[in-house]
Amino acid sequence: MAKDDLLGASLWDAYSNKVQELMNNPKHQGEITPEEAEAHGNKLIVADFGAESCGDAVRLYWEIDPKTDKIVNAKFKSFGCGTAIASSDVMTELCIGKTVQEAVKITNIDVEKALRDDPDTPAVPPQKMHCSVMAYDVIKKAASLYLGVDEESFEDEIIVCECARVSLNTIKEVIKLNDLKTVEEITDYTKAGGFCKSCIKPGGHEDREYYLVDILEQTRKEMDEEKMKKAADASSTGDIPFEEMTLVQQIKAVDAVIDENVRQFLIMDGGDMEIIDIKKNDDYIDIYIRYLGACNGCASSATGTLYAIESTLKEKLSPKIRVLPI
Repeated sequence: MAKDDLLGASLWDAYSNKVQELMNNPKHQGEITPEEAEAHGNKLIVADFGAESCGDAVRLYWEIDPKTDKIVNAKFKSFGCGTAIASSDVMTELCIGKTVQEAVKITNIDVEKALRDDPDTPAVPPQKMHCSVMAYDVIKKAASLYLGVDEESFEDEIIVCECARVSLNTIKEVIKLNDLKTVEEITDYTKAGGFCKSCIKPGGHEDREYYLVDILEQTRKEMDEEKMKKAADASSTGDIPFEEMTLVQQIKAVDAVIDENVRQFLIMDGGDMEIIDIKKNDDYIDIYIRYLGACNGCASSATGTLYAIESTLKEKLSPKIRVLPI
């Protein structure tokens, strides 16, 4: 499968190396026949699930040891895009070696995180984030078939968007990870709210317990509180005076104060700033900064804005601070 057949080159780099590899070389794609399972003395479960949100579908095969309920082998068939193949492959691998009761606890977030190259970088671009939402549902279907219970008995996640089967935890995780600020961005990343739209805000054709507008507001509030706590921790740095901090500690402390008190005002005017260096001498601690965007070259950047930044840092960190733009 050529990458140009999937998407433009500008988006290709947004896919993790794991996703790119599994798109073309899935490890667990295929099927398990009843004869194979029977020959091993095991039970075969075949479960199908289709995502109405994107038209993708997956068939999951579990070969289960009935004496232990352990999934000794698993395979899948995916009817969809390359991302669906990669996420289905990882989902299948996560099942192998677990009991049915353990496997049903695997979530869509588990699958997406397992596809990442590093813990803090999403595995796929925003418009493909929804491709892992089939995992939880097809696992739940397979477990219900094996245990002879209703699928809903496994439901321990709060589903906000029924159309795309997106949970509350997934939405909050994506908002925090990608610093989302609008409902439209949530929809781009997760597909939640992209169909019947009942989950966006009250007043749709179907009442919901949770709405995207409220989730976004609450999650952003949690993010701000967490940022303020980090800023307080960084500025105190275990009660070490700013003058006695290491360079790395000083940079973190300055960044935290800027994030909490200054940066939002710069961004509102289309600008920003970054710390270039910090140098100490007998009389001053010189903080060298670079203005970005609209702040670069603005007349206020050398007067009012500079005074505000320096005054804030002096108040919060040390009266010896000088701020020098370069």
